[in-house]
Amino acid sequence: MNEAQLDDLIAYLKFPSVSTDSTHSGDVLQCAGWLRNKMASQGLEAKVHETDGHPVVVGKNRHVEGRPTVMIYGHYDVQPADPLELWDSPPFEPRVEDGKIYARGSTDNKGQNLAHILGIGEMIAAEGDLPVNVIVLVEGEEEIGSPNLEPFLKEHKQDLACDIVAVSDTGMLAAGLGTFTYGLRGITCMELKVRGPEMDLHSGVFGGSVANPATAAAQIVASLHHADGTIAVEGFYDRVLPLQEWERESWAGLPVPPDETLSLTGAPELFGESEYTDTERRWARPTAEVNGIGGGYQGEGSKTVIPAEAFVKLSFRLVPDQDPGEILDLVRNHCEKYTPKGVNVDYELGHSGKAYVMDPQTGFGKAAQKALKNTFGSEPALIREGGSIPIVQTFKDVLGVDTLLLGLALPDCRIHSPNENFLLQNFFDGIRLNRELLKALGQ
Repeated sequence: MNEAQLDDLIAYLKFPSVSTDSTHSGDVLQCAGWLRNKMASQGLEAKVHETDGHPVVVGKNRHVEGRPTVMIYGHYDVQPADPLELWDSPPFEPRVEDGKIYARGSTDNKGQNLAHILGIGEMIAAEGDLPVNVIVLVEGEEEIGSPNLEPFLKEHKQDLACDIVAVSDTGMLAAGLGTFTYGLRGITCMELKVRGPEMDLHSGVFGGSVANPATAAAQIVASLHHADGTIAVEGFYDRVLPLQEWERESWAGLPVPPDETLSLTGAPELFGESEYTDTERRWARPTAEVNGIGGGYQGEGSKTVIPAEAFVKLSFRLVPDQDPGEILDLVRNHCEKYTPKGVNVDYELGHSGKAYVMDPQTGFGKAAQKALKNTFGSEPALIREGGSIPIVQTFKDVLGVDTLLLGLALPDCRIHSPNENFLLQNFFDGIRLNRELLKALGQ
């Protein structure tokens, strides 16, 4: 174990760089400055770029004409740590135990992007140069949908021109099993405000004569799915591309325990489209999920009111070739159709990102597979993943390049949850993976 590299990781994780909370703006800015200094110490020319939101940190090596140019992307912002009482140790005081480091951002995404930066530093120190031109871009707004990164890419398009992007912000199927994610689900979000009377009403005096917004919200939510879990929104599946046969065969042979989802989640049983496996449902089928629902009295005991309003927060995971804007239109039309009389609904649209998929057998894809094999000693798993990284499709749209998703996160790393953790072996393997990747891409 390299203690200096571990100390770097601990220092990085101490910054509470929560992008969604304005009270942490100073912490985010300090984290960006630390990151710039770390890139510089590894032999890169680094700069903090201001945006309309949180900064973007960019580092470059000496570029040589004729070499491939590789962008390595990551993010230094993190999710809020709440609920704090469920952490076994303070989320921004990193704790090392049983071969893991526990802290908010350890896996998502500081540990993963720092491994790349330190791998670059190792190679420059050992060989004096890199076999490729490198652009390291680490942003501070991924956890809030990267609202300023696309404008930044467009503004600096010439300086950021590259042949391929590499990202470690995805997962591994198991410890020691190199995993190449060649597809991600997209996402789009919506919030509904269901409004009824002007104020909360006495449920005895007015009950039976005034529509209840909480009941209306529940009816709208219930209309989104059929009993078997399929989505009831008309036209929702029209553009969904079917899984290819080689994918289904390949995924069926992966070492994924049949009860993995149950053991990871504690759910009593699986649920979803019966003609698809659990893996296929999680990686490559679209979803409609309720992320939050509420209205009316939330305190202890009873308060007999008809609430004046209720809310529903929805998100939809999308697959190729679904369009986020079209899906939102379909969902809104559906909700309006199933809104009962006596209430009004306001719609607020959230962030969106398209699904992404690439051919893993391209030249760059084969180079990534070679790097994974050399790092972990076995043939890598080729998978899609259910999560979303909207900026990956933006790289395709703005820079015209594909992305290699080479994750280091284990299924039990608890990203976005209390006790987020990162296997230290994966951190140090990630440093080696970076060196193997740059060598393979340089060839």
